[in-house]
Amino acid sequence: MIANILFVLLLIAGVGLFTKKIRSVIRNIKLGQDLNLSDRPMERLQTMIRVALGQSKMGSRPVAAFFHVILYVGFIIINIEVIEIIIDGVFGTHRVLSFLGGFYNFLIGSFEYLAFLVLIACFVFLSRRNILKLKRFHMKEMTKWPKSDANIILITEIFLMSAFLIMNACDFQLQTLQAEHYFKGEIVGAFPISSALISFLPSEVSTLEFIERFCWWFHIIGILAFLNYVPYSKHFHIMLAFPNTYYSKLTPKGQFTNMESVTNEVKLMLDPSATPPPTDAPPARFGAKDVQDLTWKQLMDSYSCTECGRCTSACPANITGKLLSPRKIMMDTRDRLEEVGKNIDQHGADFNDSKSLLGNYITEEELWACTSCNACTEACPVNIDPLSIIIDMRRYLVMEQSTAPAELQGMFAKIENNGAPWQFPASDRMNWTKDEN
Repeated sequence: MIANILFVLLLIAGVGLFTKKIRSVIRNIKLGQDLNLSDRPMERLQTMIRVALGQSKMGSRPVAAFFHVILYVGFIIINIEVIEIIIDGVFGTHRVLSFLGGFYNFLIGSFEYLAFLVLIACFVFLSRRNILKLKRFHMKEMTKWPKSDANIILITEIFLMSAFLIMNACDFQLQTLQAEHYFKGEIVGAFPISSALISFLPSEVSTLEFIERFCWWFHIIGILAFLNYVPYSKHFHIMLAFPNTYYSKLTPKGQFTNMESVTNEVKLMLDPSATPPPTDAPPARFGAKDVQDLTWKQLMDSYSCTECGRCTSACPANITGKLLSPRKIMMDTRDRLEEVGKNIDQHGADFNDSKSLLGNYITEEELWACTSCNACTEACPVNIDPLSIIIDMRRYLVMEQSTAPAELQGMFAKIENNGAPWQFPASDRMNWTKDEN
């Protein structure tokens, strides 16, 4: 009974802490500007199934895609076993779902094969990061914490899968020895991988029970700890990939959005007799200076970033040595959003720390290095759109700060004076045809 009560309290604490963090993340995302993405629900659902569930954009790098699928499937399916662990932990039973018979044996055997494949995948990914040292995992923005985060997750997975297999090996041996609580008249479960570990285990029942219980508690505590760690890490995409791809952009990816208030002003300039919209209120800010000026979808993008670096490795500006890294743009947005959220928790919603995303996190040089080619968005495996954040911050620089590189300032002046980015007036545009005649 003491063990059962301890388990229930642990479960409540783990789920409670996770819920508290999720509520904080949702609050932070809602700090963004409103954006209606309720259109075309079936198309959005198909995008989510194809990109998040089917991982269609991972295939451009086949090796990573293959092992990522193993991790993904393993994470989803092996955690079905947690249902049985929770029931056994609450009621003090043992393999309560064994009444499923042959199907149960199939499940446990499948879990073991998956656990073994997950172990291999984790070692492969650790090798890619720490031995092969792929360039995109060691760029400037990948400081100590981002590097450690990935390693912590992979090492945790190795320990969890190892504990699972050792627990099963002990369980199988205890059933073979017909130990009380474990043996139910026949051996239940299939153990194609863990059975190979039996030769390394002790033969005493008491020692086997200790190892099995230790691995059982380690496994469930590890899962609850992992659950609460995920929202703080880049692996939050495990949960957010689905809503993020559902609400991803359906219009042509390079298409820019216009501010409605600016559009209305242009219409009034072209037709002074037009009646302004009655509900047209001036925006609080043109473009984006801080995270509150971005949309909730852009803020969700920042939490969904996997830090895989595919966007940066595809960015022509970064490839040619420019300061811009689309991955850093998303990481900076998330870090600033977390900072704003902590300020709200500690000092209230009206607190101003005199900092902003633009300037304190992202520099103008980074923003103007972007060619707006959209390679970053195309490369992202979960449809994150760094370009939209860059464009909104540029919009703030131009429309509120009148700041732009000299080349653009000249172009703006020509558009204003001549209606085109060229130096000659509209009346002279066709002069080049005179030589043809």
